Amino acid sequence: MDSLTQDAPGPIDPTTPGSSVAPCYTIHAPPEQTLPLVFASAHSGRAYTPEFVATARLDELTLRRSEDSYVDEIFAAIPALGAPLLAASFPRAFCDVNREAWELDPAMFEDALPPWVNTTSPRVGAGFGTIARVVANGEAIYGIRLRFAEAERRVRGYWEPYHAALAALVEATLERFGVCVLVDCHSMPSSATATLAPPPDVVLGDAYGAACAAPLVRRVETFFAGHGYLTRRNDPYAGGYVTRHYGRPRRNVHALQIEFARRLYMNETTLEKRAGFTRLAQDAAALVPVLAEITLSL
Repeated sequence: MDSLTQDAPGPIDPTTPGSSVAPCYTIHAPPEQTLPLVFASAHSGRAYTPEFVATARLDELTLRRSEDSYVDEIFAAIPALGAPLLAASFPRAFCDVNREAWELDPAMFEDALPPWVNTTSPRVGAGFGTIARVVANGEAIYGIRLRFAEAERRVRGYWEPYHAALAALVEATLERFGVCVLVDCHSMPSSATATLAPPPDVVLGDAYGAACAAPLVRRVETFFAGHGYLTRRNDPYAGGYVTRHYGRPRRNVHALQIEFARRLYMNETTLEKRAGFTRLAQDAAALVPVLAEITLSL
């Protein structure tokens, strides 16, 4: 298995003395791609730069609770099975690549935002824009206001390279196989499904059928049910920017978001792995040939 780590390009904000550049993403690539699949983990990054931690009013453990912790490791067997795995290295609280590039909350910034910035999306209103205002439990991340130049640095230096890499993987797969399934890999906190009885173990998001062929989603549902998981579709997660942007079934590009309940594999308070991690990783690997078979029949 080969891996390519991409450092974040672009200039460092000169207003932040001593700023450092963290690795931007890693592509875990097979020696040869033999399956029409691409896996991506947008939110498992855990490279917290000292500068980011210094600007936050929260401790690092609290910041980390916004992560999809260890999701890249759950899918670590994917490259050995013949498909690439793209993993962001930077944390979700720093820059969220499952949002549009410019979903920003003007209340977070001391200077005016350009008129083309999306300041009114429901995600911005909830505090979860491209540059998040709050962490998963609703606590504010920053004790200061940022400048737009900082948001631009993160988008240009982290969001854009991640999506350039993801788009390249999707297009190369489509060109080689004539079809591509992008699996966007996530995890969900217990609080997100607390009102559902019983709470699901797995949520599949296909943007209400717009991003992925129905037979493929049904086959994945059957797989997880057969392995003892309670599965829901599009509730409470129908798929974010990645699913909606890349899923183009008419082009033979299908995108499916998979959310695993964190209680299955980790302690949500301490972020320590639980015994269930090994089983979940094994089942994630077992899903791959099932996905490949149904994909080639589309």
